[in-house]
Amino acid sequence: MALIVQKFGGTSVGSLERIQAVADKVKKFRDKGDDVVVVVSAMSGETNRLIDMAKQMQVKPTARELDVLLSTGEMVTISLLAMALNECGCPARSYTGGQVAIKTNNAHNKARIEHIDVEKVQADLNAGRVVVVAGFQGIDPHGAITTLGRGGSDTTAVALAAALKADECQIYTDVDGVYTTDPRVVDNARRLPKITFEEMLEMASLGSKVLQIRSVEFAGKYNVPLRVLHSFQEGPGTLITYEENDSMEQPLISGIAFNRDEAKLTVKGVSDTPGVAYQILGPISAANIEVDMIIQNVSDDKTTDFTFTVHRNDYQQALDILEKTAAELNAREVEGDNKIAKVSIVGVGMRSHAGVASTMFEALAKEGINIQVISTSEIKVSVVIAEKYLELAVRALHSTFELDQVPGDEE
Repeated sequence: MALIVQKFGGTSVGSLERIQAVADKVKKFRDKGDDVVVVVSAMSGETNRLIDMAKQMQVKPTARELDVLLSTGEMVTISLLAMALNECGCPARSYTGGQVAIKTNNAHNKARIEHIDVEKVQADLNAGRVVVVAGFQGIDPHGAITTLGRGGSDTTAVALAAALKADECQIYTDVDGVYTTDPRVVDNARRLPKITFEEMLEMASLGSKVLQIRSVEFAGKYNVPLRVLHSFQEGPGTLITYEENDSMEQPLISGIAFNRDEAKLTVKGVSDTPGVAYQILGPISAANIEVDMIIQNVSDDKTTDFTFTVHRNDYQQALDILEKTAAELNAREVEGDNKIAKVSIVGVGMRSHAGVASTMFEALAKEGINIQVISTSEIKVSVVIAEKYLELAVRALHSTFELDQVPGDEE
């Protein structure tokens, strides 16, 4: 018998029929003797509907009251699912985040979980009940309702799994696992039976949208085995866990992530003196714009060209700030490009293999793709290229690193 935390997103509970299907799936686990805690999101589209209503009342809704409103979406789902479970002979009880005592800080709309009191949940499990918990929400030190922001239900599920010391946290979604890359771009992309927390963190931060990065960070911190599964199809999914030192040698590259939402800015001909990087990026940071990749080139005339990338949504604001800064620094010129993309190869096997980056660069060169910026870490290499070459680059790299081939030791 195992203790399993299962999370179902908005699409999985998007109608009464789908809620019933979730109940049937949960009952199968319970019938096998497993203890089950279910975390659910609001029904698909409900959160957006609530936000739209809020904005009709108040142009910029008060954060505290918005949290109260948004939390109602999950309340509908937990009650309906608990009813469906009880109706099919599977005793269940639903709880809001506050009732479970998912305690957060008071940062409304983007709260962080600080502690979970699992006494009620454990008592229900001991009594043979399925526990259904509202994802995405908690309470602050003053008892006010808070919401966790983007990916909040995933984070709720992982946090509960950690607090309960669950055997596994299962994230049900609209894909049947984590793939070597997006199957919409590469037809022969392959589902990975297993991937490490490190690799999944890199994939999530670099553009893979299967899991929210906060939930992966939480799972890695508390060593909670995560499994990504399809809501409506049977299959083993993908297990996300720690690298096993005694396992077979890891594949060189596990996956390719990409992000179209990138923009590049360059200030040319600024003085190569201490503090110039801060003078350039300080105002960008002060505007709450996140900088991704950075490259600096120094020329013989003691000036430097400074390039960095930002999210495409922040491009125009960052460009306006940079032009003002460039004038103050007597820079030669400012250039911007919002038609770029980032492509990354990820794999813990890179630690023990030389020449991975050069193989990547050679593959891109053969396709006539120019690399504009390069960034590396221990288990990833990222490049910025023109957006029009993105899909060609991903396909070329997927083929070069033979990611369509099934390793001999795969399950």
